[in-house]
Amino acid sequence: MRFKDEEFGKLKEMLVPYKCALMNMKTRLDILLEDFNKLQSHNPIEHVKERMKSPESMAEKLNRLGHEITAENARQHLRDIAGLRCICSFTKDIPFVTDVLKRQPDIIVAQEKDYITHPKPSGYRSYHLILEIPVHLSQKTALMPVEVQLRTQAMDFWAALEHKVRYKYIDGVMPAHLAHDLLDCAEKIAELDGRMALVQDLVDIAYTHTVR
Repeated sequence: MRFKDEEFGKLKEMLVPYKCALMNMKTRLDILLEDFNKLQSHNPIEHVKERMKSPESMAEKLNRLGHEITAENARQHLRDIAGLRCICSFTKDIPFVTDVLKRQPDIIVAQEKDYITHPKPSGYRSYHLILEIPVHLSQKTALMPVEVQLRTQAMDFWAALEHKVRYKYIDGVMPAHLAHDLLDCAEKIAELDGRMALVQDLVDIAYTHTVR
C-alpha cells in the first residue's frame, strides 16, 4: 500500500505543521524533564522518544480502516501522525505527568485512553493522550494533534517485543501459544512494576526518617 505520486506530494506539504507540533511538544517535555531534575528529588520522566508516522504506515492504516489512501483522509482520520513516547520510572508517575501536561493552558485533550487500568486483550499497557497544541505558522495558527504515550520502561520493553513478534506473521496473527506467552509476560511485568514501586516507596520512607 502506498500514496500515489500526486497524493504523496500533497502529503509532504500537509506534514509540515505536524512536524512543527511534534517539535513543540518535545520541547515542552524536555522543559518538564529539566524542571523535574532541578526542583524535585525524584524525576518521573526517564526519557522521551519522538517519531513521525511513515507514509507507508499511514497508507497501511488508512487501508485497514477502509479509507482511500489520500492526504486529506490521512488528515481527517489519523490522529497519531505525530507521536511521542514518554518513559516514566514507575506506574504511579504516569498520572502525575499526565496531569501536568493536561494543565498546560493552551493544550486541548482531544482523546484519552487508559490501557494501564484496562489493558488490551494482548496484555498491552500504556496511557494514550491525543493532545491538540497550537502551531504558529507564517500565515495562520493551527491546532495540531500529537499522540503522547506514557509507559514504564518495562511496559515499553514488552510493547517492542510484542511488535517484533507480531509483524513476523501475516496480518499480525501469531500462534495462540505465543499470544498466551506474551500475555503471561505482560502480567508478570505489571507485577514487577508494582513491586519496584513498593521498593521505591520503602526507600523514600527510610530516607525521610534518616534525614530527620
